[in-house]
Amino acid sequence: MARQTRTQSTEQRILLTATLCLLAYGAVMVYSASSATSVLEGGSGTSYLVKFILFGGVGLAIMALASRRGIELIPRISGPLLVLAFVLVLAVHIPHIGVSVNGGRRWVGAGPLIFEPAELMKLALILYSATLIAKRPARVMSIKELARPLLLVCGAGAALVASEPDIGSAMVIVATIFAMLLAAGIPLSHLGRIAGALALVVLLYALAQPYARARLTSFLNPWAHAAGSGFQEVQAQIAVGNGGIFGVGPGQSVQKAFYLPEAPTDFIVAVIGEELGVVGLCALLSLYGMIAYAGLRTARKARSLYSAMIAVGCCALILSQALLNVFAVLGLAPLTGVPLPFVSYGASSLIVMCCASGLLQAVAGGASAHVRALPDRRPRQRSPHRLAAGAGGVGRGAGARAAGTAGARAQRSARARSA
Repeated sequence: MARQTRTQSTEQRILLTATLCLLAYGAVMVYSASSATSVLEGGSGTSYLVKFILFGGVGLAIMALASRRGIELIPRISGPLLVLAFVLVLAVHIPHIGVSVNGGRRWVGAGPLIFEPAELMKLALILYSATLIAKRPARVMSIKELARPLLLVCGAGAALVASEPDIGSAMVIVATIFAMLLAAGIPLSHLGRIAGALALVVLLYALAQPYARARLTSFLNPWAHAAGSGFQEVQAQIAVGNGGIFGVGPGQSVQKAFYLPEAPTDFIVAVIGEELGVVGLCALLSLYGMIAYAGLRTARKARSLYSAMIAVGCCALILSQALLNVFAVLGLAPLTGVPLPFVSYGASSLIVMCCASGLLQAVAGGASAHVRALPDRRPRQRSPHRLAAGAGGVGRGAGARAAGTAGARAQRSARARSA
C-alpha cells in the first residue's frame, strides 16, 4: 500500500509541475507576443501580461480547490453545471448578451468581464459523460443505448458550439468524448460507425457554410490563398521557419508585430517557434508529454470507474486542444481558433484548464468517487461488472483492489481480535 500511495503522489507532483511550468512559459510568451503591438497601439506593453497573471491566479485557486475537494463535489454539481453550460451557449446568440469579436459570437458578458461558454461546455460534458458511463458501463456495447442520451446530449452541445461558429471547440469536444468511449471499452466497430456519421455531418456542414469551406480550402493549399483565406497559415509557417533550430531570441520576433494576427492567443506557438526555435517547441511539447504520461497512468490506477473516466476526460481535453492548436500552426490541421492550454492568453481557457488539471491531480492523489450503477436487465455476453473493472484497461484493477483492500482489513481485524 505504501508503494501505491508513493506512485500516485509522484504522478500528482508531475501533473502539478507540468501545469506550473506551462503557466510560467505562457506568462513569458504572452508578454513577448503582445508587448510590441501594445506599445504600437499606445499601451504600456504589459496589459496582456497583467491580465494573464490575474486570471492565472484565479485558475490556480480553482485548481487547488479541485485537487482537494473536486471529486467529492462533482456528483452534486455535474447536472447543474451542464444546464448552465447549455444556457450560456444559447445566450451567446441573444443580442446585447452575446459579444461578437471578429465575426464570431462566442462570449457573454460586458466590458472586460466576458466569458466563453464553450470552455465550460467542454468540462460539463466530460463530467456528464463520466456519470452516465459509470452508472451503466455496459451502455457502450450498444449504439442504441449509447445514443440515448449520451451521444444526443454531447452532439447537441458540440453542434451549439459549432454554430457560434467555433469549430475548434466542437472538434475538441468530439475528440474528448471519443477518448472516453474508447477507454470505457466501446467496440471499434461502433466507434467507426459513429466516426463515419460524424464525418458525413462535417462534410455537409463544410459544403453549406462558406466560413467552414474557406478554412478547409486554405488548409489544403494555404500558399495558393496567401493573400486571402490562407494568410494566417502562411504567416505562421514563415514564423516557425524563421526560428530554425534555436530561434532568433526572446522578444526578437518580427512576425508577431506586423503579420501574425492574434499572436498572444491562437498563434502563440508560431511566436515560440520564431523566438525559441525547434528547441523551444520541443520543451513545450515535453511538458504536455508529462501531462499525458501522468494523466494516463492516473486513469489506469483510479480506484473507481467514475474517477477513471474523469481522469481520461480531463487528460484528453488538455492534450486534444494542445495538439489541435500546434497542428493548426504547423499546417497539419485546419485553423480552428482554439487557444493553447495554460500558455495562450484567455481567461476562460485558463480557468477551465486549471480546473481540469486540478481534477486530474485529485484522482492522482488517491481521491475517488462512486456513482450507483444501474442494473442491466438485458442479456449480454459481457457482464457490466467485468466491464466496470476492466474495460479498455482504464481502471482495470479498481474493483479487484477494492475487494482486496476490504479482505485485507477484515483479516487484520480478525488477527487483532484473536490477539
